[in-house]
Amino acid sequence: MGELWSAEEFIRRLRAVGHEKYHDKHPFHVLMHKGALSQSQVRGWILNRFYYQRNIPVKDSFILSKLPSREDRRRWVQRIIDHDGREGSEGGIEAWMRLCEAAGIPREEMMDDGRVLPGARFAVDAYVNFCRLGPWPEVVAASLTELFAPDLIARRIEVFEKHYPWVPASGLEYFRRRLAQAPRDADHALDLVVRYAKTPEDQQRALAAVSFKCDVLWSILDAVQSAYSK
Repeated sequence: MGELWSAEEFIRRLRAVGHEKYHDKHPFHVLMHKGALSQSQVRGWILNRFYYQRNIPVKDSFILSKLPSREDRRRWVQRIIDHDGREGSEGGIEAWMRLCEAAGIPREEMMDDGRVLPGARFAVDAYVNFCRLGPWPEVVAASLTELFAPDLIARRIEVFEKHYPWVPASGLEYFRRRLAQAPRDADHALDLVVRYAKTPEDQQRALAAVSFKCDVLWSILDAVQSAYSK
């Protein structure tokens, strides 16, 4: 399998997967950043991405149940709270629904899973199933796409404000929250992956998990682009 990389080299290789495969390079995102999407295409992306958003606390619950230490479980549970919210403090799922409403998509339409494209559903369900069945170091590694999220989210806010002003700024709160949450989550996950990857095989499996997660995100955009570019 090869030699065991140093922590620094391992992290460099993990980041290299994202630099090569993260979905900011997908043609749909490229068009989004150019301001070239129609209102229908933007709404299609928001609607189908919501299926991913509402499953984030589900996959994190599976991961939480696998973590070996109380300290790490205490930190990971914050991810679930961030998205599900708690009494008196709504979370990221509600924030995404407000984005939907700001873009002109009724709540009842967002909650209708029958509107989700089959390709997007398949990709998200595959990720949730991976987190349900996989060894915890690998499912934690799959979350490391968050290493690359802050730059994309910051760009997305600028793009929406510049090119899609028909979506009110109040609808972008989800993205503003993630600017702080994603780096915190990524730091914890990266620490876990580096700490517990003790063999070359462990490190290779972590790289494969990050690659798989990139494929999931890419596949969601494939489905959206195919359905809304006709």
